[in-house]
Amino acid sequence: MVVNSEFSLSHNGHIILEHTDDSPMLFAGVGEETVEMYRGNFDIADYLIERNRLKLTQIVEENGNYRLNFDDQIEVYVTVTYDKVTLDFTQINMALNRFFIRLNSTADEKIFGLGEQMSYLNLKGRNFPIFTSEPGVGRDKSTYITWRSDVENKAGGDYYNTNFPQPTYVSSNMYFLHVDSTAYADFNFKNDAFTEVAVWEVPKQIVIQGGSSYLDLVEKLTAYLGRQPELPDWIYNGVILGLQGGTDRTFGLLDKTIEHGIKVAAVWAQDWCGKRVTSFGKRLQWNWQYHKEMYPELPKKIAELHKQNIKFLGYVNPYLVNDGPLYKEGKDKGYFATKHDGSEYLVDFGEFDCGVVDLTNPAAYAWFKDDVIKKYSIDIGMDGWMADFGEYLPTDDIKLYSGKSAMIEHNHWPVLWAKCNYDAVAEAKKTGEIVYFMRAGGAGSQKYCPLLWAGDQSVDFSIHDGLASTVVAALSAGMTGCGISHSDIGGYTSLFENTRDKELFLRWAEMAAFTPVMRTHEGNRPETNFQYYDDEDCMARFARLVDVHVMLKDYIKAAVSENAQKGIPVQRPLFMHYPDDEVAYEQQFSYLLGEDLLVAPVYESNRSDWKVYLPKGQWVHLWTEKEYTQGYHTVAAELGYPPVFYKKESAAIFKAIKYEVK
Repeated sequence: MVVNSEFSLSHNGHIILEHTDDSPMLFAGVGEETVEMYRGNFDIADYLIERNRLKLTQIVEENGNYRLNFDDQIEVYVTVTYDKVTLDFTQINMALNRFFIRLNSTADEKIFGLGEQMSYLNLKGRNFPIFTSEPGVGRDKSTYITWRSDVENKAGGDYYNTNFPQPTYVSSNMYFLHVDSTAYADFNFKNDAFTEVAVWEVPKQIVIQGGSSYLDLVEKLTAYLGRQPELPDWIYNGVILGLQGGTDRTFGLLDKTIEHGIKVAAVWAQDWCGKRVTSFGKRLQWNWQYHKEMYPELPKKIAELHKQNIKFLGYVNPYLVNDGPLYKEGKDKGYFATKHDGSEYLVDFGEFDCGVVDLTNPAAYAWFKDDVIKKYSIDIGMDGWMADFGEYLPTDDIKLYSGKSAMIEHNHWPVLWAKCNYDAVAEAKKTGEIVYFMRAGGAGSQKYCPLLWAGDQSVDFSIHDGLASTVVAALSAGMTGCGISHSDIGGYTSLFENTRDKELFLRWAEMAAFTPVMRTHEGNRPETNFQYYDDEDCMARFARLVDVHVMLKDYIKAAVSENAQKGIPVQRPLFMHYPDDEVAYEQQFSYLLGEDLLVAPVYESNRSDWKVYLPKGQWVHLWTEKEYTQGYHTVAAELGYPPVFYKKESAAIFKAIKYEVK
């Protein structure tokens, strides 16, 4: 509605946007940022030179839509449809590089999304920068590990650091908002009365769309952004084993695993390309060809695995180490980003330096897609890989083919990287057969990223960077369009005497059994961390949990299919199906797997019981068949038997699982 110099936009009885002379909707200004990067961690500061409130000086109606002029600084064209409004921005004052928009809020509004957030599901009360980066080690400034990581490596992180930020949120007032910009942004939900979104450019467009439910909203959001494809059928056949160390060790451990009755879908050998040993631990040789000393005749070995109905996965990222043959080839062709003076640009990845393949250059993009991914991964028979490090594009003195600044391309980089993998697979006619998994992402990654992974968690029970954080990560990502997620079983990062033990591994495996994909990782320091294959009892327990996961194949496949068709995530927050239950909104560490299974992972050590909240209905405990009703309940949670409940009316689906594992 527009009257005189006032404007408002309402949905579901809530005023979302409102402009009056006393309460402006838009602000604009000029700022100068300082950005320092150290190995994927960014220290960002802004000096705001000028910020002005903008007056609404002209309103023109055009066929039911509106053109709004704000002080001859910014023009906004408002397009109105049944349940959707788009705000298209035209920048009149070209000096502006800071943009602010305010949206009405209340103290009880709940906010979800912004990509993959790992500390908080409900974002209300905090601010969240949108800038893809390493998430940090510990991610909690009150802990020793975070403090020491900050001091020694500038890598401690905070609650808002994430590989996959996205300028999109879902409100409990039944609308979603998406900002079409890859610039640095900050979503500030601290004020009870309003939300303020700051963007370091005048964005192209803001989309606001209403819905009747959370299910309706994620369906509309993913129709707009794109949807993840379905996973290949083989991925449900067992666990993906993260093993490394060369042919003898990797495939010897595979044989040992199979002998102990553990069902295996695939072997993931991240060091197929060779290894480097650094102070951080075991790293890889960033030259994406199979290492003929560590893995002689790898294509032949992959073919042998296929005869056993076992797949093989590798690793790749969009950087090349400067002492490898692929770097020389790419440099000779001019396919790397340079400094602005045209000289060589290298990035320190932790005691080795790499070139940045310029994905904005169509020729470089095609070379990496065709002559690296296809030629050296797909053509040797690989069934997938970890597509890592999309968040690392530096911002200082780097010249890109697109001509855009690195500050604008930085948040776009993970999407370009995802598309490069997607195109390679599609052109090889392997869509639906090959799967790659990514930790970095941005708006638009949804249709190019078949499987998200939660990144490099610490090998512990810490809330902000351990087991619990992967639940929040999956739920928040699902609320912004990436509904298929998984994590390294047992975590990855082991620093400062923090090491994985058997209990942590098994508790993580319990949760992973009730996610779309189970995958292990030996971690950055395999020798000092617990590994499942070192313990006979652990292998027996692990085999049983993998069996449970395999028994859920049809159920999980149906949920994955629903995600592909409607964008409804596989792992769902309780409030998605119980929006009128205020207590359900508080449950950020438990989730629904599909609609009928409720999972409450044990994320603390030395526990034999666990407190669980169940929403409305009759719920049956998977392991005992005892029935429960709505409310909090303390249930037994011995190792290997996580609190899992199914709806009584869906008993036919899950009774077979209960019977088989009893």
